[in-house]
Amino acid sequence: MTGPRPFRPPDPLHGVTLEQIVTRLADAYGWAELGQRIPIRCFTSDPSVASSLKFLRRTPWARVKVEALYLATLRQQEPEV
Repeated sequence: MTGPRPFRPPDPLHGVTLEQIVTRLADAYGWAELGQRIPIRCFTSDPSVASSLKFLRRTPWARVKVEALYLATLRQQEPEV
């Protein structure tokens, strides 16, 4: 017999694809600003969602930075309670 499960807040990345993250960030900031915030070539040199996905899927450290910016952007957009 087990006790009650501790409450865990939902993971904001659950169910969100990398393509959705890149697309939302590009829409929110534009490629130029996105390249300034995360200076990687897939955002600064002929950027596209497809090239970004290819790079980010092979480069874990860059993906971590993109996911962190996405989470920070979500927090900024949350309404104050």
